[in-house]
Amino acid sequence: MTQPLVKICGLSTPDTLDAALEAGAAMVGLVFFPKSPRNVSIEEATSLAERARGKAEIVALVVDADDDLIDRIAEEVKPDWLQLHGKETPERCARIKMRTGLKLMKALGVSQSSDIDAALPYIGLVDRILFDAKPPKGAELPGGNGVAYDWSLLKELDLGVPVMLSGGLAPDTIAEALALSGISAVDVSSGVERERGVKDEKLIRAFIANARRAGVGE
Repeated sequence: MTQPLVKICGLSTPDTLDAALEAGAAMVGLVFFPKSPRNVSIEEATSLAERARGKAEIVALVVDADDDLIDRIAEEVKPDWLQLHGKETPERCARIKMRTGLKLMKALGVSQSSDIDAALPYIGLVDRILFDAKPPKGAELPGGNGVAYDWSLLKELDLGVPVMLSGGLAPDTIAEALALSGISAVDVSSGVERERGVKDEKLIRAFIANARRAGVGE
């Protein structure tokens, strides 16, 4: 059994960030998307990032962001990763990589097996693929909707680039998700919230503890 890498996304307060760090999150995510209830300002994010630096990798989530926003995040927040959660093309990803030098994670929506093929053009251009659930029809957010999909679609998947699982994960579903997918890296946001956009310290701790208890592999 190996311990899964856990990312807690959409953190916006010092207390919930500290809970994630103390529980052993390997990555912490900060959201830069005004439509999201988890959105943080550059100033808030800079403070949170300094609190996390050296304890976990810092991930800045953007959705079809322009160069000005990406430059500000890179220069002021200084994240380890940019998570591209919009409709960024492979060409756009390559330009962002060249512009910032940061590690890139590209999020792609999944509802059926053919959706996984959408990752292929990004191989070699990004450092990790995040497979999230496709958002419900009419949803304002591209992720963080608490929607699950058939996690077994990712079983024995080998794209030649690290993969992360998201979508419908929560303390009471993480063990099943790990078993069905075989993926050793997971990302949760709405599944550790007591209400939309408001993280719960107990749920964060429970999620990470349950993920570690379940493990991945034989």
